[in-house]
Amino acid sequence: MNIAMRRAVALAGLSGAAVLAAAVPAFAHVSVQPGTAAKGSYSTVAFKVPNEEDKASTIKVEVNLPADHPIASVSLQPVPGWTAQVVKNKLAKPITSDDGSITEAVTKITWTGGKIAPGEFQQFPVSFGPLPEDADQLVFKAVQTYDNKDVVRWIEEQQEGQAEPEHPAPVLTLSDDADGGHGHGAASSPSPVADTEAGGDGKSATTEKAASADSSDTTARVLGVVGIVVGVLGVGFGVLAGRRRGAGGGAPAV
Repeated sequence: MNIAMRRAVALAGLSGAAVLAAAVPAFAHVSVQPGTAAKGSYSTVAFKVPNEEDKASTIKVEVNLPADHPIASVSLQPVPGWTAQVVKNKLAKPITSDDGSITEAVTKITWTGGKIAPGEFQQFPVSFGPLPEDADQLVFKAVQTYDNKDVVRWIEEQQEGQAEPEHPAPVLTLSDDADGGHGHGAASSPSPVADTEAGGDGKSATTEKAASADSSDTTARVLGVVGIVVGVLGVGFGVLAGRRRGAGGGAPAV
């Protein structure tokens, strides 16, 4: 292979690698979805837990509710294959609600019994409220345990002006209620519905649809990268062929 051809191939390789790096998304973190709810509202959110390991499954998920802003009412939507355990603690200062004085609140929720396989994620829906009106966000520190004994603690809080930490804690941003009320209806409904009628396999419809969308998006990105690499190779070989024709001085006369 001559110098011109080697340069063309090298250029194509570098261009393809750069595009591929840009197309592949960063690893996902444990998060709250949706990430925003109205202050003072009763809201339903889902803790989205992706599996980030190639050869291990997630078998336990713990979510700690903020102690500085205790939530009076917490209820869980059952997740097929998983068992939830709720821990309550007495409050140093009781909460006054429409139903009277609340002296204890949920401080931790633990899900066990199921598995999140490599390349998959699971959502754990929770309804709670009223959300505090004197805070701009709630931080839920989470712990993810794998069947190979690895434990990932998503407990690092984002500091203003600094890069995102390696294991950020899930954060629910609290916004002012646009209509001026206290938002006693659910602010959002991300909770998945068990797909028992369709197939009865214990998976949620939301999980399957999201996995399908992720697969389609990944396929489109890979095809796009391949197309760009092929195009760059074509340009390189075209330039090489032009140089050869120029060096030959044209076809000989008959």
